[in-house]
Amino acid sequence: MDALAQVRGMQLKLPRGMYIGGRYVEAAGGRRMETIDPATGRAFSDFPAAGADDVDRAVADSRKALGGTRRRTPPVERARILARVAALLRRDAEPLSIMETLDSGKPLAESRRDVETSAAYFEYYAGIADKLQGDTIPLGPDYISLTLHEPVGVTAHIIPWNFPLMTTARGVAPAPAAGNTAVVKPAAQTPLTAMALGALMQEAGLPDGVYNVVTGRGSEIGDALTSHPGVDHVTFTGSVPTGIGVMKAAAERVTSVTLELGGKSPVVVLADADLDAAVEGTLKAIYSNAGQVCSAGSRLVIERTVHAAMMEKLVARTGSLSIGRGLDDPQLGPLISGEHRAAVARYVDGARARGIAVATGGRQVSVKGCEGGYFYAPTILDEVPGDDVVIREEIFGPVLCVQLVDSPEEAVAVANGTPFGLGCRHLHEGHRPRLAFCPRRRCRTGLHQPVFRRGVATPFGGTKLSGFGREKGLAALASYYQVKCVTARI
Repeated sequence: MDALAQVRGMQLKLPRGMYIGGRYVEAAGGRRMETIDPATGRAFSDFPAAGADDVDRAVADSRKALGGTRRRTPPVERARILARVAALLRRDAEPLSIMETLDSGKPLAESRRDVETSAAYFEYYAGIADKLQGDTIPLGPDYISLTLHEPVGVTAHIIPWNFPLMTTARGVAPAPAAGNTAVVKPAAQTPLTAMALGALMQEAGLPDGVYNVVTGRGSEIGDALTSHPGVDHVTFTGSVPTGIGVMKAAAERVTSVTLELGGKSPVVVLADADLDAAVEGTLKAIYSNAGQVCSAGSRLVIERTVHAAMMEKLVARTGSLSIGRGLDDPQLGPLISGEHRAAVARYVDGARARGIAVATGGRQVSVKGCEGGYFYAPTILDEVPGDDVVIREEIFGPVLCVQLVDSPEEAVAVANGTPFGLGCRHLHEGHRPRLAFCPRRRCRTGLHQPVFRRGVATPFGGTKLSGFGREKGLAALASYYQVKCVTARI
């Protein structure tokens, strides 16, 4: 059964229009685009292909909302609305999860976790919306000085295709909590859940215009949105070259930006590690969402003395991972597109041609009943030199690169040895003599994760080419309000 027939059999209602001004609308030019099921390579729905005029319409509507009902909505009511959005996401979790899996290809269990995390973002920022308080500053007996937190205004959110709903929620939930409006441009490959969220926002009581969605190609509307004079802040998640373009466009208008630009994060395994636990941690770090994760642990930095034993276990476990259609809930689903699979294959084939050992994987995979899908085997490249392109560049696929070191000190140097600085994980027993190198302080990353657990309250962001600014937690709110200082004689 193909994806479209299965959707019809489930009575799944897919959104059809962009969401602007509290209703679903067509693009001004009437054009539409297809969305492809990565598991089959076939279209299962379509959506409006917006142009610059549609961006103007969405931004103008968001600006209108700033001065209308939105300005009169007290913080406690913002909190209630966001809490209702969280409840509605949980109510509709299963259809949203299926929609996300069809659009992105990821296993259904991962989509379900993403929907729950999205609900948790709205729940978290609902609890903060009426607590954004300023400070009083002592200036002596005759004066009072205080600070106010004022919304920045219209915020633009450029969403990637790997976590469509979750990344939307990550930015959109704090923006209205602080009194802003949001214009969202989801990736052209995965627009459906951001579109579907519009109806839930309206049902929750969010004023019209506070959440708008424009869909289409980034080349046509991404630039129009990030360079729009009516936009006051841009939050972008995506590639380094595109992020640089976003920052340049925003700089022309002195508009603030938050950039999350990916990574080449290491998993550090030292000689005292529990190898069984390290294997499971490494698998989770690199093969979740088929490696299409900005913070994926795509480099295994391992001490030479445990390399052979670790590789024996790791190769066996990697080869046993199930691959298939996301709706069948395998351990790995397909990559997002044929073009992306070809790009991943070029990295691996190039490494093989340079003499780098492919310990497992390194090939396209055909799945019965999904022969047109974009599947690629989980892959391990062993003993990779630090200057190789597969170490220096983000592959964004199910490819783990192994780097050998001879000491904890060398492990830190190798962990820091790429242009990226998003995350670092170290997996070892933590005996005090081994902690002398203090990885938490010496790894130049925005995240340090010796354990595989993050929550919506933990700040997320990177250093170096991984970008700047923080999303999630209280730290994210700094992007969505401005501090005004008021001083008076008393």
